[in-house]
Amino acid sequence: MIHHSPENRYIDREKSWLAFNARVLQEAADETVPLLDRLRFLGIFSNNFDEFFRVRYAAIRRLSLEGIISEELPSSIAASELLGEITDIVIEQQSESLRILSNIEKELERENIFMVNETQLTREQEIFVKDFFIQKVSPELVTIILNDLEEFPTLRDTGGYLAVKMVMKTKQPDADGFINPQKVRYAILDMPRTINRFIILPTNSEKQYIILLDDVIRFNLDNIFNIFKYESISAHMIKITRDAQLELDSDQSKSLMEKISVGVKDRRIGEPVRFVYDVAIDDDTLEYFITHLKIDATDSIIPGGRYHNRRDYMDFPTLGRNDLVFQKNPPLPVNGLSLEGSILQRIKKKDYLIYAPYQSYSYVIKFLREAALDPKVVSIKITLYRLARNSQIISSLINAAKNGKKVTVQIELQARFDEASNITYAQQMQTEGINLIFGVKGLKVHSKICLAERMEGNKLKRYGFISTGNFNESTAKVYTDVTLFTAHQQIMKEVSRIFDFFDVNYRVHRYKHLVVSPHYTRNKFSKLIDREILNAIAGKPAYIKLKMNSLTDFKMIDKLYEASREGVKVQLVIRGMCCLIPGIPGMSENIEAISIVDNYLEHPRIFIFGNNGNPDIYISSADFMTRNLDSRVEVSCPIYDEEIKQELLDTFEIGWKGNVKARLHSENLENKYRKQPKAKPFRAQLETYNYFRDKLEVIYEEVKPETSSLGTKDLSALES
Repeated sequence: MIHHSPENRYIDREKSWLAFNARVLQEAADETVPLLDRLRFLGIFSNNFDEFFRVRYAAIRRLSLEGIISEELPSSIAASELLGEITDIVIEQQSESLRILSNIEKELERENIFMVNETQLTREQEIFVKDFFIQKVSPELVTIILNDLEEFPTLRDTGGYLAVKMVMKTKQPDADGFINPQKVRYAILDMPRTINRFIILPTNSEKQYIILLDDVIRFNLDNIFNIFKYESISAHMIKITRDAQLELDSDQSKSLMEKISVGVKDRRIGEPVRFVYDVAIDDDTLEYFITHLKIDATDSIIPGGRYHNRRDYMDFPTLGRNDLVFQKNPPLPVNGLSLEGSILQRIKKKDYLIYAPYQSYSYVIKFLREAALDPKVVSIKITLYRLARNSQIISSLINAAKNGKKVTVQIELQARFDEASNITYAQQMQTEGINLIFGVKGLKVHSKICLAERMEGNKLKRYGFISTGNFNESTAKVYTDVTLFTAHQQIMKEVSRIFDFFDVNYRVHRYKHLVVSPHYTRNKFSKLIDREILNAIAGKPAYIKLKMNSLTDFKMIDKLYEASREGVKVQLVIRGMCCLIPGIPGMSENIEAISIVDNYLEHPRIFIFGNNGNPDIYISSADFMTRNLDSRVEVSCPIYDEEIKQELLDTFEIGWKGNVKARLHSENLENKYRKQPKAKPFRAQLETYNYFRDKLEVIYEEVKPETSSLGTKDLSALES
């Protein structure tokens, strides 16, 4: 048995993240998942890797190069050693993903869907591919001949490139008078991003054929390089990933928006951290590109397959094959709320909770649109972190400003990878007269809060909502999150204080109801854990139930270990990184931890503390990560409505009962599925949907169909 000393009582954060991505890969391998959705999970797996290398690997690499000790790394491992271990895990996972992709392609063929390359085309398809290239691809294609350039071009971060090698025919003497019968020229092809990578080919049969854009280009290499007299030509895919750290100019004369705009542009020349190449590439070609791209031993050099950027599989065409994708359940209405009447008047009477995407996110848009038009609403205040591409949130806020409301928006310009989008939205809102706040120096604003102030008679009444997720109607279709609508005047007054803090951030406010980072969150939840410990010592019922994205803060983990040792029962539903080791005698024997990875991305933060039979429940924007507790503005909100408290208790228990898509967190990161002998299959996300559907009023009960073995139901009758 491993002795868990202070040095090894945590799982490394990066390895835990890689274990999470392995769970995504498990979904791609799962034969019970519809075939085209398995491709989508492969795309998510690849996209996750890109972000991991741009952020986490890059951060560890900087620590290694600078010799810095980080509190986020377990003291038992050096940063340089960790880099090597990460690379080994990544290579193994990449190999596994290629095996899974090969199996999926074989199954696609059994469904008469064929992925073909440039050597497998019929004559009719060749004509189509040539014409498609001339009409669509060639005008967008950037081709660079490399040999004669004084400076090697900067390759775009995570872009897709074909490295071209031409072996030339020549009898001309070189500078030394030596006649070399062959000379090599190199080129780079930058694949267009404006063209869908999956191109459907014409066919005269029931079979469907798809070719990748990469192979359309390969088929037309002669067309591209016909001015060169070469003996042979080849093209292999390469990809570079760069450090995505945002460096901000210290020039005090520049605005934050200007500094971030420059920082985002400078990302394109960030230090390389990963180089992926086609294993079939010639050794001399590989060496040429590694040398000229200045890839060194501290970078992760990863052999890959013929195709990279498999994140594009997230957009694989459905080909009209609805039988090969998840059948989406329509979002449900919320009892008591209507999209037709006044939502403010409903909220005035009681609190409501929306659990998207099981329930409709349209209520959020409805709230903002109503507030924009209501003559009695005088102001709207909201925090924004990540927004949809064509945001209805922004449209509603602009509409409010045009109607004379005082609109205040705290928009986080440093939301990683959304900086450029948020700058564009900020400029748009500024043009419309919206008052913008760009956060607090040294703190990201990650809270999810909105406040509408309304004059009723001679009194100012406050309405609003507090959420666990971004105000983004696009991700609300695939991320599970909870949003509380409330007119609780004391809570809303405290929300107003948070906006005051944004304006005057040297003044720290006190809160009776809300729990706000960075000043109070760590201390508050530590005290709630302490209370459960005291209850357990006194022989009273004591439990903690936490649902969040990540649990990585060592101090909070130690607090949970302490609770376990004193007999507090701890249940953790942690989707992603979990540095806590559950089930270890003398340390965490009273802690169980699972992860649910399914069709929706689990995203809510819900904290439940037993409180001797009268549970305290909070929803939050914060995970138990050091950054959320100590260096971001986060908001946790207590739930007072008994019906909503019961809903959150019920849905937590539904998740905890999951035995189809739930995996066990463990010290060895095995990702074993949670198996419960003799228990019927219980798929938590489907059962959560059924739970909310069953709570609806009689009109929906009249069309309730039969339940399958996994709890899925034919809801076509509800769609109308």
